[in-house]
Amino acid sequence: MTDHDLRKEAHDLDVTLRVGKNGVESVADELERQLGNRDLVKVKFLRSARGAGEVEELAADLADRVGADVVETRGNTAVFH
Repeated sequence: MTDHDLRKEAHDLDVTLRVGKNGVESVADELERQLGNRDLVKVKFLRSARGAGEVEELAADLADRVGADVVETRGNTAVFH
């Protein structure tokens, strides 16, 4: 699938994971598990998590931890593949 196709498919996805005050470390295992069951996972970064940096930086850090790709970030939400 192309990046455009992935973004198009991600548009209608519901958020299945939220990153809060415990940061990306606390959700890395869950994201990895969810990516094993589906192609795309939408993650919302709550205000308490965003205090540690920008959403793009947090998403890149989380992607590195689980070996995933960031399809897109929009607002406080990121989509992983």
